[in-house]
Amino acid sequence: MDFALITLVNALSYGLVVFLISSGLTLVYGLMGVMNFSHSGFYMAGAYLAFSVSQWLDFFAALLLVPVLVGILGWLFERTVLQSVYKAGHKAEMLVTFGFSLVMVEVVQLIWGSGPVPYRIPPMLDTALFVFGVHQISAYRVVSMGITLAVLLALLLVLSRTSLGLMLKAAATHPVALAALGHNVPLLFRWVFAVGCALAGLAGVLMGNVYVTEPGMALHMGATSFAVVVMGGLGSLLGAFYASLAVGLLQTIAASWEPTSAYAALIPYGLLMAVMLLRPRGILGIDGAAR
Repeated sequence: MDFALITLVNALSYGLVVFLISSGLTLVYGLMGVMNFSHSGFYMAGAYLAFSVSQWLDFFAALLLVPVLVGILGWLFERTVLQSVYKAGHKAEMLVTFGFSLVMVEVVQLIWGSGPVPYRIPPMLDTALFVFGVHQISAYRVVSMGITLAVLLALLLVLSRTSLGLMLKAAATHPVALAALGHNVPLLFRWVFAVGCALAGLAGVLMGNVYVTEPGMALHMGATSFAVVVMGGLGSLLGAFYASLAVGLLQTIAASWEPTSAYAALIPYGLLMAVMLLRPRGILGIDGAAR
């Protein structure tokens, strides 16, 4: 019972952080049509900035400030670089974002070094909770899961229940008509890109101290998040959520069982191939994206 409950909590925690990164990537692709290969770099930047801000102030200040800082970085990148290549097509967008991800890795190594940094869980949350008599469940993981679920709820409410959500969907499907009505479509897209980057930065703040904060974290989490976005159905927020939970559960179970622990890292890609064979559009596909 103890092992099963702890494994389930760890699986949910990992799955939700994968979703937090994937949600920003899904928003940017679903509403802008841009496959942002620099997205995991913003996740890495969030972790490193959180380390520095927590050293200077504290973790809770980093939790508030770092997503804003990473969002501003995304805003500036879209405004100064990405916007200039939209007319060149998707290949140019992918090349520019991939190049920027390499630049971010080099900048991180210049500032913080090529090794890991000692980004730690705050002592206030580095405790255990009693759940059904089990006391090994991390309070920090519970808090991070609560924050991620709150983000999911907020995104769904904004996209489905507000006029802003309607404008964003209209910008994705009929940008010329929306511009004719007097709305600034490029500015809407810039905000979407900035929010997507801020979500990646928030994931870095929450999980950089659970996992290792080092330059290679961008490559690892980037590959996993892209697999999740494709599995869920390109542009589908709920599809990415379901795919993230599936990856988190299966990968955690595989890592916890000795005969399969060596193959746990392959779970997202094996699951991706299975989904693509059975449902090429992904779990929710186009219908999910439209919703």
